[in-house]
Amino acid sequence: MPTDPSSAEKSRMTLVRYTVSDSGTTTVDDSVSFTVMLNPADVKHTRGIVYDKKKAQGQPAVDPKFSATDAETLAFALVIDGTGVVPLLAGETRRDVKTQLDALNKVVYQYDGQQHEPGRVRLLWGTLIFFGRMQSMSTHYTLFKPGGAPLRAKVDLSFVGAMSKRETELVSNLSSPDLTHVIEVRAGDTLPLLCNRIYGDPAYYLDVARHNRLTDFRNLVPGGKLHFPPLG
Repeated sequence: MPTDPSSAEKSRMTLVRYTVSDSGTTTVDDSVSFTVMLNPADVKHTRGIVYDKKKAQGQPAVDPKFSATDAETLAFALVIDGTGVVPLLAGETRRDVKTQLDALNKVVYQYDGQQHEPGRVRLLWGTLIFFGRMQSMSTHYTLFKPGGAPLRAKVDLSFVGAMSKRETELVSNLSSPDLTHVIEVRAGDTLPLLCNRIYGDPAYYLDVARHNRLTDFRNLVPGGKLHFPPLG
């Protein structure tokens, strides 16, 4: 049964530039896009969590405390073919390797003069959708014409996930230890107790004492104010 060219087109990985407004609105620029000729054989999608593992003096072990979610990464390899052996879809024009690489560079690498930085890239393939920026790009030429022009290239790409300022605000808790807190001392408060309340770990009391230049952290004065800096 013949396949529908439009459905085949949708199954190919597509990379397209997008911009983010000050309000966090994402706008895709379809005029700067690249559709792969051959889908990658495998894709590595990595997520991570950052933990704080600081131990108090003399403490033999520590329960890692959540600090932040690490940026997602996406890595894969593309084959850019100019030999003519890969069949084209209806309406496609055959392009040489250099032309295809120039089109890919325009999407993932080219500097945006208006934004004063390389562009943001949305990757779409099947159920995979990823918003980020290119982290690295390595091109390995594997076949050449007699005159030296490349006929095939393998491009290794890696991307790091990107969130707009608005998205960052939504996922960040305003009571997070990543923010500076100013606390008014009350009767009965101790520095380890306050550190446990703010950071979830009393072991930071010496760091907070140094930050506030306390000469005697054991005797806090009620009514005084202490600054609890972001965890570093």
